[in-house]
Amino acid sequence: MAELIARRRRFIGRGAELSTYRENFGYPPEDERHRYLFHIHGNAGVGKTSLVRELERTARECGALTAYVDESVSSVPEALAAIAEQLGRQGHPLKQLDRQLATYRQRRHEAESAAASGAGPAGAGPAGGEPPVASAGSTAAVTAGVIGLRMVPVVGAFADVVDTQHLAAGADRLRATLSARFRNQEDVQLVLKPDQVLTPVLVTELTEIARSVPWIALFFDTYERTAPFLDTWLRDLMTTSTYGRFPGAVVVTVAGQRPFVAARWGEFADFVTDLPLAPFTEGESRTLLAAKRVTDESVVEEVLRLSGGLPVLVSTLAENQPTDPHDVGDPSATAVERFLKWEQDPVRRVAALACALPRRLDEDVFRAVVAEDAAGLYDWLRALPFATLKDAGVSYHGVVRAPMLRLQRTRSPRGWRERHTALAACFARWRAETETDLRADELWESAEWRALRFEETYHTLCASPRGALPGALRDVIEGCRESPAAARRAAQVLAEAGADTDDEAAREWGRRLVAALDDEEEGVRKALGLLLDRAGLDTLGRAAAHRVRGAELREAGEHAAALAEYDRSLALDPDEPRAYYGRGLAHQLNGATDAALADLRRADELAPDTTWILEEYGETLRMADRHQDAVDLLDRVLVLDPTDAFALASRGAAQHALGQHAAALADLGRALELDDEYLWALVRRARLLRDMEEPDRSFADLDRAVELAPDRAWIASERGEAYRLAYRDEEAERELTRTLELDADHASALASRGYVRHRLGRDAEARADLDRAIELDPEYSWALAHRAGLRQELDDPTGALADLERAVDADPDIPWIRLERGEARLKAGRYEEAVADLTEVLNQRPDSDWALTQRGMAHHALGRYGHAFADLDRSLELDPNGSWAYYCRGRTAQAAGRPEQAYADLVRCVELYPDADHARRRAAAMCLFLGRPEEALRWLDELTTADNDDLDDRCEALRRTGQWAEALAVAERYSVEEPVYGTLQRAMTVTTAEGAEAGVPVWRELERLLSEAVDLAVEMPAYGAMLSAAVRGDWEALDASLDTLFALEYEWDDLATMASHLEELLRAPGIDTVHLSPRLARVAAARDAFAARWT
Repeated sequence: MAELIARRRRFIGRGAELSTYRENFGYPPEDERHRYLFHIHGNAGVGKTSLVRELERTARECGALTAYVDESVSSVPEALAAIAEQLGRQGHPLKQLDRQLATYRQRRHEAESAAASGAGPAGAGPAGGEPPVASAGSTAAVTAGVIGLRMVPVVGAFADVVDTQHLAAGADRLRATLSARFRNQEDVQLVLKPDQVLTPVLVTELTEIARSVPWIALFFDTYERTAPFLDTWLRDLMTTSTYGRFPGAVVVTVAGQRPFVAARWGEFADFVTDLPLAPFTEGESRTLLAAKRVTDESVVEEVLRLSGGLPVLVSTLAENQPTDPHDVGDPSATAVERFLKWEQDPVRRVAALACALPRRLDEDVFRAVVAEDAAGLYDWLRALPFATLKDAGVSYHGVVRAPMLRLQRTRSPRGWRERHTALAACFARWRAETETDLRADELWESAEWRALRFEETYHTLCASPRGALPGALRDVIEGCRESPAAARRAAQVLAEAGADTDDEAAREWGRRLVAALDDEEEGVRKALGLLLDRAGLDTLGRAAAHRVRGAELREAGEHAAALAEYDRSLALDPDEPRAYYGRGLAHQLNGATDAALADLRRADELAPDTTWILEEYGETLRMADRHQDAVDLLDRVLVLDPTDAFALASRGAAQHALGQHAAALADLGRALELDDEYLWALVRRARLLRDMEEPDRSFADLDRAVELAPDRAWIASERGEAYRLAYRDEEAERELTRTLELDADHASALASRGYVRHRLGRDAEARADLDRAIELDPEYSWALAHRAGLRQELDDPTGALADLERAVDADPDIPWIRLERGEARLKAGRYEEAVADLTEVLNQRPDSDWALTQRGMAHHALGRYGHAFADLDRSLELDPNGSWAYYCRGRTAQAAGRPEQAYADLVRCVELYPDADHARRRAAAMCLFLGRPEEALRWLDELTTADNDDLDDRCEALRRTGQWAEALAVAERYSVEEPVYGTLQRAMTVTTAEGAEAGVPVWRELERLLSEAVDLAVEMPAYGAMLSAAVRGDWEALDASLDTLFALEYEWDDLATMASHLEELLRAPGIDTVHLSPRLARVAAARDAFAARWT
């Protein structure tokens, strides 16, 4: 009881608030009267912290575990660490959260190191390039944890991503970069979104603890400082299931200067108790003074007047128990004199004043700021009523510190400058000591270094606000590059120094920058805009601001705007390697490879042997297909650091492209020895092993990657793509579907699945997938080219050619796509355009036997047989077993009048490709031209598929071997399928077997059919009329028909067929051979003359 009474005497006032809080523990969480959140607010000095501490003691009396968080934290992970540490001290450690926090700090450090080494490569899509970075539009605003990774040299390299796309586009380069760096994929999320990974662990462990304790009470003090990063998180934690089900046994208290904003908390506001704190009432002040044994009425009234009821001032003025109003001080005396009025020891008075100069101090700072005779007074200082304990140090309450600073500044301006200059030098010396183990580009990544730098800047500003302002603004820029939390602290230095020195410029800069940086999503960009829009920065400062804003824009996918910022930066500071490096990355992302390489080369010249510049330079060379140059450059990286896994993996990929499989396998293997969960290296090795025809090992690597990152869309896409290339279509379809469940807008997965579904015969679904992929990326050349193939098969050649036109426009330098368009143009009869396309392909790949074959066919169609033979001969030199090239050359030889060569090529085609019925049919036709009808019948008998054209050649072969009845039966069957052509064969058979008189009725029937038919070959009417006239003896009509036929475009086999038919008729009974012979001679002469042109 005595202890309780003593405690009540120590804490005065706030009885209603304490009672409300205590009563809340009497209601179970499910009771409607129970409140989950208490919001304390009031002006500085009103006693919020004291009340929070008293509430904490009250909660413990009610059996609660407690944890207290204040402005010493600057992020959600730091708040979680503070909670875990305090609960652990009370016998309830949060072991899993502690482990995760330790991992977070380590991975954060690794991420920062990775950023200093440049971004990692990303996986490739089905077209063979890098996987789409999620497009810039798919990479929206990032969490505070991600924003926190704005580090040298890749300013903000890990912000958004990545999953980024071409994230579709991408996907995602950013996400692939982090995947390439960390030990496992939980670590990727841990660094990208620490709040989302760590908070569910807190919820789980608090839920477990709640089973063994009645209550858990969490206190968040100085909330006006922490709300920018804690308020949304706390609201989601308590009011949604974002992080899991938050246990009802947790009571949260927040205390700050600002009132509760009900609109931000929505309906949850009904479950909040709002506790606004006003200054002490007169009664409460008197009670406090009585507890301090200050009872003289005149003294009490003076204290009441001077303190304004602020508890901190009442307590301070009563501390030495004044007994006379004069002891309280003249009403005109400064507040400082009132605070220290009753401290008679001059050494202590001087020390107390001096210790107001630092914003925070530990014993080292204390010894640096006080005179030697006060060096042992640190414990005394810590016990002062206006000294608040913070971590391992102490800081003055703002209500007390402000007048102390004002007193010293106004009393001795020169002394003020000297003391702050000395403190700045002291912090600078301590800062320099931390740099021993840090590279120059790592300084801002170090929390210890930053803390010392901020204190140094604060004191430099206090000593000379105008002179130090440009440097302080540079600190804000560097903070923006590092993280929003660092930028916010740099801005707060300006605001506080401006207030403490009464310097309007510094104060206004600080106020505006802090306000800008309170925007969690756009704060950094707003702050940089503010810095650049107002005067204040020196030249190098403006250059740095443009550079950092360029990085912000680049990360947001605004590449053109980013390039403009880098240009401005370099115009001001033309020798800054980081600006060249950043602009190089922007050019790379914008597809301007040559410009990217030029900038990265310049960055290397300005900062030679900097690994993170060399890494990105080498990787960009690899992406530009300058693989040997990439290998040479990455060799330099590995001389500097043989354990650089990124450089090893990138060099391995370049060696793969050079065909140096053994070296590539060694490099990728070494990278995976250094980091066995290096996803990009696993995927690259899988591709290499596939090309080395080791499918089992290749799929083992892909399976391992999926095991490590089961929820990563680009990994699933890689394995689906591997299944597709291995013709494991059903597995490919399943894995690509899983990819799309993870990322519905993954364009490359849609395109690949469309291709696979087409191969599986599911054309409607295939078309839908390819359409969606192209909708997401209208210039997706791979998808356009494969949709063109599908449209060709669906008898839409016009649509197919339109897709190929778009594909070539999107990627004019991809040979296989231009080759596809060349073939489509060939099929569409656009022969000159086809030759142009195929010539361009051959300029890039002169040994493409297929392009040579296709161009040969185009030349053939244009009647340029010499060019056709040249291309086809070269194709067969490159591939002596090219069955299609033999077939095409056989066709050209047939058209040019080389029947023996044609026949030999067609025979070779069938030898190489036994299923080539198209070659058998043409070989049969050549046998008829060569006068070997029995051999023609043998070829026709070997056909494995039926075609109406077979009946045409079979009828002729049977007729020429004297098998009249069989020939007539075939002709009659042919007439059913093809009335015009079948009737012509029937007329020829009847005429040659029975004579001209018997044949005339059939020829008349043919003439009637020709007059009624539509869509016939252009030569067919004249051809039928010519043969009919020969049988009927109408020589004038025959000559006219011959004139018509000779006026058309024809090939040797057209003339040879005409001559062959006339020769048959010449031998038929009843034919006027005298008149027919010269006509036959005319045709034979034309045939032989045509052949002579090409022999």
